[in-house]
Amino acid sequence: MKKIILLLTFCAASFTAVQAQDGHIGERKSTDYPSGGSDSRNSGFGIKGGFNAADFRGGDKKNFGDNSNYKSFHAGVYAQIGLNDKFSIQPEFLYSRQGFKASNPGNTTMTSPYTTRLDYLQVPVLLVYNFLDNVSVHVGPQVSLLTKVKEGSVERKINDSQYNYNYSSLDYGLAAGLEARVGPGRVGARYTAGFADILEDPKSTVNQSITNIKNGVFQVYVGIGFAQ
Repeated sequence: MKKIILLLTFCAASFTAVQAQDGHIGERKSTDYPSGGSDSRNSGFGIKGGFNAADFRGGDKKNFGDNSNYKSFHAGVYAQIGLNDKFSIQPEFLYSRQGFKASNPGNTTMTSPYTTRLDYLQVPVLLVYNFLDNVSVHVGPQVSLLTKVKEGSVERKINDSQYNYNYSSLDYGLAAGLEARVGPGRVGARYTAGFADILEDPKSTVNQSITNIKNGVFQVYVGIGFAQ
């Protein structure tokens, strides 16, 4: 994760230097564009990545012991489509490593707390509003596909009849956050709440008391944008 952040920071610094030589291309203010049209500085694409503090929420969280968040990372690309000088749409494609730390009463092979790692491919589609020229609020839906599960050091199948429970392969939710720009660089924070249960298909009465849990992740990221 540190290597990703350092790489993005280096790219942002390099791109800023190039822009300075070329007359600050892409650093125009929103007021430099005519109002009421689709021509906007909020158009382009970029890369981003950063830190995850993931956890879980829901009515059955109380049935897991010694739970705490799982610290990891996310990275990906985004495109931004300007609607006018204030609003834009921002779809993203991200790899996000999430999960939680806890003891699971449904896991009969590991009774002490362990890390449940959940790797997702995510597609958020965000409405972006620049309430200041260089500061914006982001909010919108997100769909996630689960690609890998590890319980402790053991990788397991997402769906397998030999287990006492399975994992939901699809998650959906809502993302919201704030972002600030510094030249082509961006820094932001976001919280994403999943609405689908992480676990499904309980095989016993005991396991039915652990399925009402959902993803929650707080993200801090840096990125670099390239204006059209």
